[in-house]
Amino acid sequence: MSTYLPTIKQLQYLVALHEHGHFGRAAEASFVSQSTLSAGIRELESLLGVTLVERSRRVVRFTPLGNTVVEKAHRLLREAEELSDLVLAAGKPLSGELRMSVIPTIAPFLLPRILPRLREERPQLKLFLREETTDHALESLHHGRADCVLMALPFATGDVAKATIREDALYVAFPKDDPRDPPAVIPASMIDQGRLLLLEDGHCLKEHALAACNRPELRASATMIGTSLHTMVQMVDNGLGLTMLPEMAIEAGILHGTDVVARPLKGDNTSREIALIWRTNSPREEEFKLLAEELRAG
Repeated sequence: MSTYLPTIKQLQYLVALHEHGHFGRAAEASFVSQSTLSAGIRELESLLGVTLVERSRRVVRFTPLGNTVVEKAHRLLREAEELSDLVLAAGKPLSGELRMSVIPTIAPFLLPRILPRLREERPQLKLFLREETTDHALESLHHGRADCVLMALPFATGDVAKATIREDALYVAFPKDDPRDPPAVIPASMIDQGRLLLLEDGHCLKEHALAACNRPELRASATMIGTSLHTMVQMVDNGLGLTMLPEMAIEAGILHGTDVVARPLKGDNTSREIALIWRTNSPREEEFKLLAEELRAG
């Protein structure tokens, strides 16, 4: 075995540089100075006797071997995290640090109701939250930057375990003076393909809405420009079209102060499954199940 091995910190610096593509941003994300991060990566290269990163004034470019080392570093860092998790799991449940990524179509509607009680009942839990789109949240989970993810299914998640929190019905939101006077429950056939507004790519709610409508032509004709559900509601309130909203957003009061009306969507697959997911065989699995129970009780 080699006398000198890469340190966890050196591997973290390398992965951060690969993720951000810029020494300054990688240093900021690693909570160190740029010179410290740069020196750590140079020490790693010297230790291995290879060049991992080609440096210039404008571009940071990883060598082919550098990209291979980064992939291996991801696995090693995740295993180091799991080692730490194993120790944490042996202690008091739901205590210490826990990093949870939450998608934007859940975070502002579910967390404000749950977090105050969780802080009161679990004072030893240090819950670090990160709001990310679904793809980024799953990448964080599989690369060890997040311990668990609160998200909506169905979605391609890879090898994970899950606990269902609730079903979340989809509603059609439209201006209250809509001339068609929609019924109490709206069939997908009533949705005007030229007026449908959806969140931009990266938000799984867009895919859930399109799947619920089961109308392939909507994928080509819907306008996908919204960055948040609050933005979509304001667009509908100003007569620019109609959109789809999850029930939890309506329960949280997203329509308050607007002239927007929402009614349930009729048909199959007209809800999404809110779930907490984590890496399969995580040593903290029982802890995540307990957290899921807390989220359900909220």
